[in-house]
Amino acid sequence: MKIYTKTGDKGKTSLIGGRVSKDSLRVEAYGTMDELNSFVGKAMTELDTETFKDMLEDLEAIQNELFDGGGDLSNVMKERHYKLTEASIEVLEKRIDELMDEAPPLEKFILPGGSPASATLHIARTVARRAERRTVTLMNEEEDVPTVVVRYLNRLSDYLFVAARIVNARLQVPDNEYVRSAKVFRTNDKKKGE
Repeated sequence: MKIYTKTGDKGKTSLIGGRVSKDSLRVEAYGTMDELNSFVGKAMTELDTETFKDMLEDLEAIQNELFDGGGDLSNVMKERHYKLTEASIEVLEKRIDELMDEAPPLEKFILPGGSPASATLHIARTVARRAERRTVTLMNEEEDVPTVVVRYLNRLSDYLFVAARIVNARLQVPDNEYVRSAKVFRTNDKKKGE
């Protein structure tokens, strides 16, 4: 089997149900999801299986869901069956809540970094936000874009932020606070009157 087909040599690419320019909004949206998936994969290589078993399971599921969402965005057939569902968003929300219970208190903005895996998860978070913006642009310009993809990417960026903080916490690497940040987050663990 040859990996190259030469069908894209003139700047066009195939979708599910059609062909478009490689710089179309649709290709930009699902291409950014592919980039995001690669950063998630890189983060996985930086996490040890003993300390981060739960997060590695999350991230593997997320990689598959990103593939599903990218496929959903590349589908321009008249009758479509989308793979990404609300159930995936619900799982992300549950995991965010669980990880937040483990997270150290947060009052100020933090700078991306700390451990290598945390830094990679922060990169993935920013790419998730870009994928979300690209998908919203596509949604505003064209019909029949699965809105579940936007909601999923929005929640995923939250998950990746929390995951980056948990990686540092489990490795006992402190988050680096933005030095000019005011106290912008409220912690739930403060006693009344403090």
